[in-house]
Amino acid sequence: GALIPPLEFIPAAARFGLMRDIDRYVIRQTLASLPPTVLAAPPGTCTIAINLSAQSLCDDEFLPFVLHEFERHDCEPRHICFEITETCAISNLARARHFINTLRARGCRFALDDFGSGLSSFGYLKNLQVEYLKIDGSFVRGIENDPMDLAMVESINQLGHVAGIQTIAEYVENTAILERLRRMGVDFAQGYGVAKPEPLALLAQRSQPQRREA
Repeated sequence: GALIPPLEFIPAAARFGLMRDIDRYVIRQTLASLPPTVLAAPPGTCTIAINLSAQSLCDDEFLPFVLHEFERHDCEPRHICFEITETCAISNLARARHFINTLRARGCRFALDDFGSGLSSFGYLKNLQVEYLKIDGSFVRGIENDPMDLAMVESINQLGHVAGIQTIAEYVENTAILERLRRMGVDFAQGYGVAKPEPLALLAQRSQPQRREA
């Protein structure tokens, strides 16, 4: 009955082969919970990001499941952005390309998560069609004090923009980091310095138009 942070249960779930079930549950619940204001929103104005595990990407039945869920809930794929870690994409390159290309053709967007944690991934950018690069938070949170971290964030941001990909900085924990990223030209920021995690039900409730009494 208590909330458990993802970093506490996801490693155990991955170790025991449960991530496929978790990914399916999250997709099913998310699509079923989207409010009408989100479903009716113009393209690009409201995006729901969903993380995917390597276990799901290696499952031949996962792509048909996702397509079926879109049809079952009458949800436009343009509202969904799937996040795949760079290590997962690299180790399953052929499957990742097929998965990404199939769903992008239907309107989904994709983000390469934790980018920069494996430097071999720089060469794979040409083979993966994604809309966003998420700069690994281990570099972002140190940019105020560590010149190497700052250089890494600047390099990834520049690389993404040269490739025509928007960048997202993770672990933005305070306004000082946020301002440095803004001056650097990073497109989006994620972290406690921007907003704290909330249940989807609360976010959906706030997105509903307020009724005004005459």
